[in-house]
Amino acid sequence: MIRVVIADDQALVRAGVRMMLEAAGDMEVCGEAADGAEAVRLTERHRPDVVLMDLRMPRVDGLEATRRVLAAQPGARIVVLTTFSEDRNLYAALGAGALGFLVKDDPPDRMVDAVRRAAAGEPLLAPSVLRRVVERALAAEAQVLPVPDGLTEREVQVLTLVGAGLSNAEIAARLHVGVTTVKSHVAALIEKLGLRNRTQAAVMAHRFGLIDPGFDPLGPRPRGRRTGM
Repeated sequence: MIRVVIADDQALVRAGVRMMLEAAGDMEVCGEAADGAEAVRLTERHRPDVVLMDLRMPRVDGLEATRRVLAAQPGARIVVLTTFSEDRNLYAALGAGALGFLVKDDPPDRMVDAVRRAAAGEPLLAPSVLRRVVERALAAEAQVLPVPDGLTEREVQVLTLVGAGLSNAEIAARLHVGVTTVKSHVAALIEKLGLRNRTQAAVMAHRFGLIDPGFDPLGPRPRGRRTGM
């Protein structure tokens, strides 16, 4: 059973999301928060598989709540809820470590699918959105870094393809390995780099110079010291 915390200041929205998720049969809502401070407390108490986080809430907004949750629980899986896909705080939340986002008027099946994928650690961002996240991150920190010595050759290959926006299934097909093997490599490189999720891993692939501006993979760069994001 996938356990979910819903954080939104509108009771009607929370009720609607709860109904959609629990109707799926493999999910349960273990907590509801009306503001960001409560979302942080409930996430710490219940340790859910996924947190659905509204960005615009009183007292503590969703962006700050995302930062606080991930500071305390780096492995937490947060999916942002927003009313429109160009919310100015959306990319900041993704840069802070949120896995992806849902627009509140998305179809119910998209929300259910996104929660399942988030719980499984699968990518949620379309390549076009990932590109914007990467571009904004690189604009703030454009220095090219050496690839850390601690990564294996296969992990560098996987990291490169993550940076190019490929899904686990697409990476598996490209490298002729199983999807489970790809998941293991992604988890290992995220841990070695001190990152929170594959979105941050994608950004690091670009900072390591593994991807060209057109989002096409390049050859590996010289290795160096271990780094984090």
